[in-house]
Amino acid sequence: MATSPRVLPSTSTASSTLSQPARRKRNPDIQARADESPDFITALARGLQVLRCFQPGVTTLGNQDLARLTGLPKPTLSRITYTLTSLGYLRYHGDSGKYSPGYGVLALGYGLLATLELRHLAHPCMAELAQETGGAVALGVFDTDAMLYVEAVHGSDALYLRLPPGSRLPMGSAMGRAYLAELADSERTDLIARLGAAAPSAQVIERACEDHSQTRCCFSIGGWRPDINAVAVSFIPMTGDGRVVMSCGGPASLLPEGVLRDRVAPLLREAVAQIAG
Repeated sequence: MATSPRVLPSTSTASSTLSQPARRKRNPDIQARADESPDFITALARGLQVLRCFQPGVTTLGNQDLARLTGLPKPTLSRITYTLTSLGYLRYHGDSGKYSPGYGVLALGYGLLATLELRHLAHPCMAELAQETGGAVALGVFDTDAMLYVEAVHGSDALYLRLPPGSRLPMGSAMGRAYLAELADSERTDLIARLGAAAPSAQVIERACEDHSQTRCCFSIGGWRPDINAVAVSFIPMTGDGRVVMSCGGPASLLPEGVLRDRVAPLLREAVAQIAG
C-alpha cells in the first residue's frame, strides 16, 4: 500500500491509470558516468527520475508503481513524492493512494516550449508536409536514451497513432536511426556503448548508415511497430539549437515503403532545407 504524504489530499478525482505502466529502462552506464562528478546531486536526480515516470498514457502512479519503474527503495520514494507534492509538482489522490503530475510540471514544460523558437520556425513546413502526405510529422531531440518529441503535426484524422509533444521513441525508430547515422563514427560508437540495452542492433545501425549515405534519410519499415513506417532526417537548424530530427510516418497502408522512399523522403528533405542552418 502506498504511503500517504503529510499534505492535504487533492479533492479532484484521480484519472484512470494504465494497469501495467511500461517500465522505463534505466541506463546504468550513463548514470554511473554522471555520478562520478562531484557536482552531481543524487537527490535531485532521483526526484527528476520520478517525474519522468509520468509519460504520455500514464496518468497516475503509486509509490509501488514508482518503485518498480525507478528501482528506488520505497522509503526513499515516500520522501521524494512527499517533497514533490509539497512543491506542487505532484498531486496526491486520496481515493486511490496514487499521484499525478501537478501544475508545477506544466509550468516548467510550458516555459521551455514557449521559448523554443525552433517549434515556431518549423511548424509551417511541418504542417505543409503533413497535409501533402497525410502522415504524422514530428520534430525530435535526443534525450538521455531515447528521442523526445518537441513538436508534432498530424496530417489526417484517420491516424490512429497520434503521439503528442513529450512522447519518447526508442533509438530503433526512424528518428533514432537518423540521429545515430548522422554522428561521426567515434561519437556513434561512444553513444552506443553508453546506451547499452537501449541501443538498436548492429544490423539496424548498419542499415541506417547505408540509407543515410545514399539518401540523407533513414527509414524504419515496420521496425518500431509492425504496422508503422517512417522516414527521418537529422539536421542542425538555423536557430543554432543542437542537432534535431524531423520525421514523417504513418500506417503502412497509408505510407508503404515505396511511397515513403520515392515520394515522402524528397518532400521531407525539402521541408528540412527550409529551416536547416
